Amino acid sequence: MRRSPNSSNQFAGATGRRTHLEPPGGCQLLDRPPALIALRLPKRQVACRWLGQIRRATGVVGVLVTLFAVNAGAADTPAAQPVTFRAMTYNIHHGEGVDGRVDLGRIAGVIRQQQADVVALEEVDKGVQRTARRDFPAELAALTGLACVFSNNFHYQGGEYGNAVLTRFPVKRWTNTHLRMLRPNEQRGVLQLVLDLHGRELLFLATHIDFRRDDAERLQNVTQFKEVLASYPDLPVLFGGDFNDTPGSRTDLAMAALFDDAWKLAGSGDGFTIPSPKPDRRIDYLWLGKGSPLKPLRAWVPRTEASDHLPLVVEFRWDD
Repeated sequence: MRRSPNSSNQFAGATGRRTHLEPPGGCQLLDRPPALIALRLPKRQVACRWLGQIRRATGVVGVLVTLFAVNAGAADTPAAQPVTFRAMTYNIHHGEGVDGRVDLGRIAGVIRQQQADVVALEEVDKGVQRTARRDFPAELAALTGLACVFSNNFHYQGGEYGNAVLTRFPVKRWTNTHLRMLRPNEQRGVLQLVLDLHGRELLFLATHIDFRRDDAERLQNVTQFKEVLASYPDLPVLFGGDFNDTPGSRTDLAMAALFDDAWKLAGSGDGFTIPSPKPDRRIDYLWLGKGSPLKPLRAWVPRTEASDHLPLVVEFRWDD
């Protein structure tokens, strides 16, 4: 969505937080933020259980992790074996479809149908009045059976609003960095997760940047993305999000200096993602770091009216 909600607290919190997540052997609620629940399952059993909403720790605002057991037998896979997986980026428009109904079941159904293993989500509500103060990260984790990491970018209608990542892979650590703004508007951020893909570490990023016609802030955001990447010098990178600009734009060219566009490598056709009923432009991307061991095998844009955007899906193979 290219409009941004108003918020009296839109400038709050300009720094990110790094937290190490190492699931314990049993079911345990850690006493430090962000709260974590992990459930150990027998090897090779693929299962999930909604453990309920996790209350954020006292004094910490805007960060939630809801963690489900994911493929507990992953450690048995030899590190040298090629890994194939699917990534998705999806602006969910706070769960509202083109029919005006908020329906997370439809959103989750799209994710499950596409068999996505890791998903960058934009426009995610948590405790916001317009969506009945529901906890979208917890609900989407329960509906998809994936782990969910959510971070608030700014406060809106008494709740939190930001990006999230759903993942089938273990989360080793994560943080969120608020992006610098040139003028008053919605606070934006870039969510960073280090994932364990069968013994390999992958940096997965999710963002949603400025929508205005003037691209100055988007270009500044790209400069800040380069700064963020400097903190992960040895990791392959996969970056999904709504970049609010089209191929050939200055934003696209600046990103292309740092990353490769997965659609250009593996897609066919225009790849338009918005508006979902009759898409006429491409502003949602999955980007690969230069020299990445990830090879995009195919890319596609599923048709759905569960949001005003269409999701982008790319299947990758990791070859050492």
